[in-house]
Amino acid sequence: MKILVTGGAGFIGSAVVRLAMRRGHRVTNLDALTYAACLDNVTPVSDMAGYSFVQADIRDRAALDAVFAEHAPDAVMHLAAESHVDRSIDGPGAFIETNITGTYNMLEAARGYWVGRGRPDGFRFHHISTDEVYGSLPADPAIKFTETTAYDPRSPYSASKAASDHLVRAWHETYGLPVVLSNCSNNYGPYHFPEKLIPVVILNALAGKPLPIYGDGTNIRDWLYVEDHADALLLVMQKGRPGRSYNIGGGNERTNLDLVRTICAILDEKRPRPAGSYAEQITFVPDRPGHDARYAIDAGRIRDELGWRPSVTVEEGLEKTVQWYLDNEAWWRALQDRHGVGERLGTRA
Repeated sequence: MKILVTGGAGFIGSAVVRLAMRRGHRVTNLDALTYAACLDNVTPVSDMAGYSFVQADIRDRAALDAVFAEHAPDAVMHLAAESHVDRSIDGPGAFIETNITGTYNMLEAARGYWVGRGRPDGFRFHHISTDEVYGSLPADPAIKFTETTAYDPRSPYSASKAASDHLVRAWHETYGLPVVLSNCSNNYGPYHFPEKLIPVVILNALAGKPLPIYGDGTNIRDWLYVEDHADALLLVMQKGRPGRSYNIGGGNERTNLDLVRTICAILDEKRPRPAGSYAEQITFVPDRPGHDARYAIDAGRIRDELGWRPSVTVEEGLEKTVQWYLDNEAWWRALQDRHGVGERLGTRA
């Protein structure tokens, strides 16, 4: 299968590219190479037959039309997006332009290509989104996000992703474009850009810096290992029902404080401090504006319809992730000078 992956030099997108190539697909990786992208993320597969890279911006419709015409994909996996909540608080405009207008351009380019080829039944446009579009959950563990949960976004980031989800559904209902959607919980794992919680904690710990935790650390997230997510995404793209959405979660709910303590314990074992535990570096900082209390995914639909389950527990995944950062210092050091990395963002509200 020929797959066009947008945002394939980013964290989740590159995991999809690596897995798709290893499974024998042909992949065109379209990425604008903004601050969070890194072509080193796809180095393990970039020399394989069937891989190609195109530097293009999803806000550029003419460039998208050219990519569709040249590479003639059987499916699109649309991951390109601005994705950091704190950055969306400081600068929402980029999120509106990329996540909403960019998705509109992708839909129109895909629709024109699909119609021009005679509306093939096998074509798919897979839009990858987030559970943050659903808003915040109460503490009750019995309550989780399902595919029918009402949208209630709380940040410029989640609002822009909610808007893009609605566009994708509208293009299916109005124009018949064969789409599938997926909404995932928090991802983590190798190649995670060093501005998100888990890599920040690992790298600050190694540098002897404070480990910042927003508020009191009781916010809960459902953690999904990125390679499990890539596996689920390829399955949804190939087997998902057109017009259907699928929630993808790791089934690993943890408070932020518990998560950070687990990372510290792993580091204590793998690279001990001269004295004491890394947990001594934990520091509580003022909370993020509009910080959602809890996310939790009910992944029953993808399990029952497509047979997918996560293969990695959060403890196993964190150990793999910590080890990857310990083994790949050259990768993360090269990214630490990029704009905003290492700074506290999202305070302008």
